[in-house]
Amino acid sequence: MKRAYSLNKNKDENLSYEFLLALNKNYLRMKRFGLIAVVLVMVITGCSVNYTFTGTSISPEVKTVSIKEFPNRAPNNNPTLSSYFSEELRNKFMRQTKLELVESGGDIQLEGSITQYNVTAEAMQANLQAAQSRLTIQMKVKFINSKEPEQDFDKSFSDYAVFDGSGGLSGVEDQLVEEIVEKLIEKIFNDSVANW
Repeated sequence: MKRAYSLNKNKDENLSYEFLLALNKNYLRMKRFGLIAVVLVMVITGCSVNYTFTGTSISPEVKTVSIKEFPNRAPNNNPTLSSYFSEELRNKFMRQTKLELVESGGDIQLEGSITQYNVTAEAMQANLQAAQSRLTIQMKVKFINSKEPEQDFDKSFSDYAVFDGSGGLSGVEDQLVEEIVEKLIEKIFNDSVANW
């Protein structure tokens, strides 16, 4: 009786071992197939798709970018906005792309001007004072891609921020400008090199 039990036990262990061996072989086949599939996809698409984790889709032929100063042509203006915006736009391209920044004549070129900088009443109080106001900044942007001219554009970008109108603009202007400029730069960047 003891011997029959040990034979069954060995038989069960052998079956378990064979089962695990078969599973392992199937796993290795699937792993090999998956690896081949990934390599095949990379080979097929590697020549035509340029993918990066920053979200940009810049042609490999594009190596340089030039970003001119954006002059302030708005009737009302902030004297530091031109240099601040231009510098922040350059920083965005340096942080999020591998392009080399050049003074002029880049493979990608951005230029334009600030066309609007104004404050309007958003909501009025009973005493006809603005409860909330809106600061709006608008930019005219010309984008040139010398390697892929079909991506060129010349258009306006606008954004705004709402603030407490009773306190006036001067106390919050710097913070609002930073917020609006960040949103404008994101829009311009996405339209020019992210192609979203």
